[in-house]
Amino acid sequence: MKLHHVGIVVSNIHESLGELKRYLNFETVSTIMPVGSQKVNICLMKIGDPFLELIEPASPDSQISEFAKSGGGIHHLCFEVKDIESELESLSRKGATILVTPVKGFDERRIAFVDLNTKNTKCGLVELLEIK
Repeated sequence: MKLHHVGIVVSNIHESLGELKRYLNFETVSTIMPVGSQKVNICLMKIGDPFLELIEPASPDSQISEFAKSGGGIHHLCFEVKDIESELESLSRKGATILVTPVKGFDERRIAFVDLNTKNTKCGLVELLEIK
């Protein structure tokens, strides 16, 4: 697995981009892209490897709405995988909890979300992004 991006929840992508541009020099900034399956809008910023992803709720019933209202912050780590189904199977066998089975993410790529929390390590939310 290769780290693709760090996802950060914000209440407003445009405002957050303006604030971050004061401090960071981005190589590229994507357009704001809707991810309908997750009811969010995202923007990817390239500073080097990996990307930073800003995520805003696209509707009041988005799963990240409350997190955004409370100030947001780092939400997940996203790893590239070649075969999302086999990675989910492997992680599940090892005890991970599959939270979101494969759905269409940005650029129509398949994504899934997994909780890797264990008794002694709080890894948190991990997104898998299928790269073909």
